[in-house]
Amino acid sequence: MTITTLPVPPSDSAVDAWHTVVRAAHLHDLPGHVPAPGRVETEGKLRRSSVNGRTVHHAAVAADGSYDGVASVVLFTDENNLHTAFLDQLTVHPRARRRGVGSRLWAAVRDDLAADGRTSVSTVLELGGPGEEFASRHGFGNALPLAWYVQDLQEALAAHPVPPALPDGYAYAHWTGVVPDGLADAFAEAHNAMEDAPMGDVDSSVPKWDAARVRAAARVIEDRGGVILSSAVVHTADGADIVAAYTELVLRDPSDVRAMQYDTVVVPAHRGLRLGFAVKRHMMGVVATECPGVRETATTVADENGPMLAVNEQLGYRREREIAYFQAKL
Repeated sequence: MTITTLPVPPSDSAVDAWHTVVRAAHLHDLPGHVPAPGRVETEGKLRRSSVNGRTVHHAAVAADGSYDGVASVVLFTDENNLHTAFLDQLTVHPRARRRGVGSRLWAAVRDDLAADGRTSVSTVLELGGPGEEFASRHGFGNALPLAWYVQDLQEALAAHPVPPALPDGYAYAHWTGVVPDGLADAFAEAHNAMEDAPMGDVDSSVPKWDAARVRAAARVIEDRGGVILSSAVVHTADGADIVAAYTELVLRDPSDVRAMQYDTVVVPAHRGLRLGFAVKRHMMGVVATECPGVRETATTVADENGPMLAVNEQLGYRREREIAYFQAKL
């Protein structure tokens, strides 16, 4: 077995070998009702880094050319997070476990972190699974408990057949893909309201957003072969449109039956008006119309985020499985 760093873009055979590992591990480690990643998602992440940083991919290559394990680390590039990084994946094929493959991949990642001057790294893991055990042995600690929550879309629409009426001066808006130019600056400003989202002991900061960054983030999802939908509540005052609340939904593959809820944000000056509930309910109608194959929506919420947990409960989200941000100091 040798550890190799994948070129960008990788070959089709490398994508296939990588996807074989992540799919086999998913089917082995997670409940059967959790959809496995598709090849479109795997290829997209290998070919296109996120807007947050530069990604390095390593593979543990067996003698026959197949992969025994894979690892990806995102080296953040925004100025507030140059000290840290995110371990997006460290996965060993079930057939190759307990042979030191994970430790060798982790050593390669540590070399990346040291070479780039990083002093901490975080990752997200299933609680009680092989990843938590491995992380604990290598100095990671639980920094922020979370859970996956899943909503049956048709049940939720039946329970809430129409979006709630908005207060005077507020209106719904939605779009697919990149934000319209007229809302780009206001949308970026709303993203910056994520600064007060619960982060526990995770040693990273919410990046600063501007119009260019929100456009780039949407393009990354599209370049990876996915679809991004955005729903917003817009407040008009003094002739200017302000994004008072928004939520984003992503299909990592257009054929997905389970969509991923990304950020949901209500700007502080507009809280107390139930806009979080309103914008998420509005999104339910958008995805049902735009992506009729979607059956479920899944999202992660921190255990300490009481307001969002309450909104999700009203909209029929059920707790599926526990995860957490884990972090190691280097």
